Amino acid sequence: MGLISPKLDKLVQIFQSFGLCEGLQCLIFVERIITARVIEVFMKKVKFLSHFSISYLTGGSSTIDSLTPMMQKTTLDLFRSRKVNLLFTTDVAEEGIHIPNCCCVIRFDLPKTVRSYVQSRGRARQSNSIYILMIERGNNKQEDQLFDIIKSEQSIMQTALCRDSLTDIFKFDWKDDLNAFYVKSTGARVTTDSSVSLIYKYCERLPKDKYFTPKPIFNSTFEGGRYQCSLTLPPNAAFQTIVGPPSINSKLAKQLVSLDACVELHKLGVLNDHLLPLAEEPREIDAAEAYNNYASGAGTSKRKELHGMTRIRALSGTWAHESVDVTLNAYKINFFCNQEGEKYCPFALLLNTILDDDVANAAMDLFLIPNKMVKVSINPYGQVHLSAEKLKKSKRFQEFFFNGIFGKLLVGSRSSAEPRAFLFKREKEIPWSSLNMYLLLPVESAASQEIASFHWKGIDACASVVEHLLDSYSLDGEYENSSLSSSNSYGTFGSEDIVHLANKSIHIQHLRDSVVFAIHTGRIYSVLDVINNVTPESSFDEIYDQKPSKSCSFVDYYLYKYNIRLKYPRQPLLLLKQSHNPHNLLLSKLKYEDGFSGQNTISEKEQVHSHIPPELLVHIDISTDILKSFYLLPSVMHRLESLMLAAQLREEIGYAPSHSWIPSSVILEAITTLRCCESFSLERLELLGDSVLKYALSCHLFLNYPKKHEGQLSDHRSWAVCNSTLHRLGISRYLQGYIRDTAFDPRRWVAPGQISLRNFPCECGFDSFEVPIETKFITEEISIVMGKACDKGHRWMCSKTIADCVEALIGAYYAGGGLAAALSAMKWLGINSEFQEKNVIEAKNIALCWSYLPKFNEIKSLESKLAYTFSVKGLLLEAITHPTQQELGIAYCYQRLEFLGDSVLDLLITWYLFCNHTDIEPGKLTDMRSASVNNDNFAFAAVRNNLHVHLQHGSGLLSKQITEYVRSISEFVVDQQLISSSDSFKSPKALGDMMESIAAAVLIDSNLNLDKVWEVFKPLLSPLISPDKLVLPPYRELIELSSHIGHGCDSNRKGAKAQAAICLLKALKERGISHTEIVAKKGQQEFASGYRSCTSSLAHNDSFFEDGHIINLRSCKKEKSLDRSTISSLSMKPAFVEDESCILEHSRKLCNPKFNEPVVLQLKTEKGGPRTELFKLCQTLQWPLPRFLSTEEKSRTPICLDGMETPHFNTFVSCIRLHIPNTVTIELMGEKRTDKKSSHDSAALTMLQELQKQGICVLKEP
Repeated sequence: MGLISPKLDKLVQIFQSFGLCEGLQCLIFVERIITARVIEVFMKKVKFLSHFSISYLTGGSSTIDSLTPMMQKTTLDLFRSRKVNLLFTTDVAEEGIHIPNCCCVIRFDLPKTVRSYVQSRGRARQSNSIYILMIERGNNKQEDQLFDIIKSEQSIMQTALCRDSLTDIFKFDWKDDLNAFYVKSTGARVTTDSSVSLIYKYCERLPKDKYFTPKPIFNSTFEGGRYQCSLTLPPNAAFQTIVGPPSINSKLAKQLVSLDACVELHKLGVLNDHLLPLAEEPREIDAAEAYNNYASGAGTSKRKELHGMTRIRALSGTWAHESVDVTLNAYKINFFCNQEGEKYCPFALLLNTILDDDVANAAMDLFLIPNKMVKVSINPYGQVHLSAEKLKKSKRFQEFFFNGIFGKLLVGSRSSAEPRAFLFKREKEIPWSSLNMYLLLPVESAASQEIASFHWKGIDACASVVEHLLDSYSLDGEYENSSLSSSNSYGTFGSEDIVHLANKSIHIQHLRDSVVFAIHTGRIYSVLDVINNVTPESSFDEIYDQKPSKSCSFVDYYLYKYNIRLKYPRQPLLLLKQSHNPHNLLLSKLKYEDGFSGQNTISEKEQVHSHIPPELLVHIDISTDILKSFYLLPSVMHRLESLMLAAQLREEIGYAPSHSWIPSSVILEAITTLRCCESFSLERLELLGDSVLKYALSCHLFLNYPKKHEGQLSDHRSWAVCNSTLHRLGISRYLQGYIRDTAFDPRRWVAPGQISLRNFPCECGFDSFEVPIETKFITEEISIVMGKACDKGHRWMCSKTIADCVEALIGAYYAGGGLAAALSAMKWLGINSEFQEKNVIEAKNIALCWSYLPKFNEIKSLESKLAYTFSVKGLLLEAITHPTQQELGIAYCYQRLEFLGDSVLDLLITWYLFCNHTDIEPGKLTDMRSASVNNDNFAFAAVRNNLHVHLQHGSGLLSKQITEYVRSISEFVVDQQLISSSDSFKSPKALGDMMESIAAAVLIDSNLNLDKVWEVFKPLLSPLISPDKLVLPPYRELIELSSHIGHGCDSNRKGAKAQAAICLLKALKERGISHTEIVAKKGQQEFASGYRSCTSSLAHNDSFFEDGHIINLRSCKKEKSLDRSTISSLSMKPAFVEDESCILEHSRKLCNPKFNEPVVLQLKTEKGGPRTELFKLCQTLQWPLPRFLSTEEKSRTPICLDGMETPHFNTFVSCIRLHIPNTVTIELMGEKRTDKKSSHDSAALTMLQELQKQGICVLKEP
């Protein structure tokens, strides 16, 4: 390698020999911490080893590269789960850890003792594992050292083998030793000699902080010639006090009381059967263990899983497969448009199941175009009896219109291998799926709301049309119009008023607003008007107002194109509105608005009309009101199907109290992700559910495990609420099948009897709708398309989505039914969160043992400040007692109450924000909770309400810090949010812990009455945070800014991150960049008055965009011109200048001061060349990439560009907008081109030429 040692080079070769081995677990032992750290950094830079995940593990010494106990545990967990493949470690990993799948151990540095040699070799637990020792070639000292170690090991083994014959001589039954404790199952024992050290080891594992180190206290007394010792354990131990037996000396008395304490600790379960402090790592093993052990870990965003979709039971049935009378449940769908004169025919949904009340009475809004909205309401419509004949006609009606509008009634084509044919066949019916079976029939507009009255006239007319078409279409798909009746049913009118259609003759006045079917295209149209002055003999130019030419007429066109000879070439043409694809009408009107300016960005599309001779049209006797309603039905049914799915999940959970239930709309919100692009998503409910879950589990653990200390309770809770656990619980209940994780695609939606035109055949490799739980259906490929389902409903889903949905579902039940409903949902999910009333009584009884009389005045004073009187004073006394009081013989502290109170305040504040800020985005709601629920905020509230003086502690350091904190915040007039986000007002953690403990004490004393706790704490915490007062922490603000301007900072230490963030924020603010909304609003107000007059008339090539306003420099120059002195203040307050080059020159230097010379670019004219060069310029100057907005123009004749005729009928013109940070936004227009990408190139070239004029760049010929 040249720059590294031969030993390190050989280690790299060893790693390279592993190849692409998956799931590799290799331990590399080194002697020094710095060696582990340096080699780990080096190996990460070796590109051909990038497929390995590399880390290091060291002990907790004082060196900078050492790891804390928490970091050590995290690293070991990653190594056990195979998320880390190569782990460099010191002797800290030689013993005491269990890694069953470790397949390779490498000693980079030789072991110094036999023990080290044997222990490190024993880490290779997997069968066929390897153990590699690396020694220098020719190094006699290392060879002798290794030889001595191996020789010593063999000697020890030989001694042990020869000792068997002497066993009887030295055999001793430890059970007969009265001064020892023996565990039969494991053979472990503790004697009087080892008991004291075991007690100290147990205390070391208890929770501690910088103010308090848990340790045992021994107190010996001499009485009656014998010594007796009492042992007091820390207040967070399983028990506090025990008295040992009398002994002949004080040392033995200390040992005996320690031995008795060890026996008691083992009985309580805090010492395991190996007589070691129990390291509780709760874990549940299920059948899908291999599934959950995938490298990326269950519940992570990196992991993608293939899952199926749950079928909606309410839509299932077989009644449409049989030609018998049926009785169905009807639900009327009413449409109300906000534009006067717009009418839509109501429809009825018919299915054989009874929908839940909230689904049957659902309401929704459909957004058609800007400023046009249709309100939809669904109401029960009673039961409907359909005879076999009516059922057949109803099916035909649905099949005809849904296929005619959104599908094809004429399949195949003359040019393809499949012959052209009519969709309906006499001998073959269109299949109806038993999983999706319902009818959608029009209802008479004047019909009663109670009695079902369908538009049977139109349904019968449609059935007659289908019969007519079946008779008229030949086997090769050609329409035989010999069936046209020459009789005139309107004999009282003149013949000039009669129009001959393909199936009838009809008066002109009956044609308008009617529906017709084109026999040559198979499409359905609505008639807008009769064009009396134009006939099929007219040329196309006369229709489209073009200059006269020799273009063909309609008669010639249909003869040549469709081989149809028109029989009535002199009757007027009909102006028709053709059908179009369905649209997602559930998207909010905000989709039409620019997020920055608030102006409409999407306008109503120009309607495309057709001109068709009447004799090619089959008249259908229904109104256009019915036809228009068909375009609303896909969106309506999608929302109804989603509500049915939510109601089905509600039925699965089974929580159904007599007085109310959880609204299906709330459950729907809990199973809808952001990817659905709906106006709601699970994020808000997920935030609430996280707090509810944390609170319920905290109560369960606190009340059911009174002997466990705060550290053990926190470990249990952390495991129970982690994403991996929630993912497993969600999978066990098949919750993934209910999750909606993709936007509604109306083109893939099909009604019963509709043939889909967008099929996605299943290629997943199995036939069932449910996906088997196997590792082959898990991936980390970033190219996987998320949410897109095949025809069987299989879709890829982010693993974390399932865990998020579990939390959101809990939040939905809490929001809809309170804590009882949430606990019911948690029970259904398999989360054990139950507790009984007797557990609360037991918690109170424990607190009754604490003597509060010495602190009576203290308790009374504190109660007056809280405005709450405790029935059990010991609870409040415990809540204000710090662990350092152990020195005074206090056997309790607030740590367990703090564990509970943390979740109590978290839930109460989250619920308050959830209910009072319904209109803010979930991300900001999360930020508000983080700003409210933190130790600094609680500590500030404690000092503001003068509660800090009641904290009972015995630490001089803590007393000093509290005094300094109180003084620092009293000397300044500061805002609470500023204190919470500033490092200048760092609060002692004990003050925040005390507030949480008091909250838990009130909760227990009030028998878990959350309302009472909020009644006490709302005044203490007020004023609560509001969106306009939200201040992000420095590092978070930097991340937000980086996401906008494209650069940031990377570090691996929390403190370093905060300091780096503060430095960068200061530099950014000096440049006028800030993320806070207050600064943004202030800037907009300052610039609005100056820019308003300049935005009335915009010119394409001289307009700028600044702070929400497009600035037209040309118009500004005519009206007003500022002094050049204003240029110097541009970074602080942008102003209009007469010479726009000054702005651009200043911008270039401001954005990247090191670029004082113009950037040299190549003038490339090939397709994509101008865009490439412009993007290169933006990257060099650290500008955001430009945005393109294209408009399309259509023509009936070929386009001429630059005097040359092209074969294209469309042209594109693109507008380019380039934002230059801190100054202006340039907006220019390109030239017309025949494709969109070329128009982008034209606009980019125009921008480059403009920037060259301003001296920003230089364009050179290649």
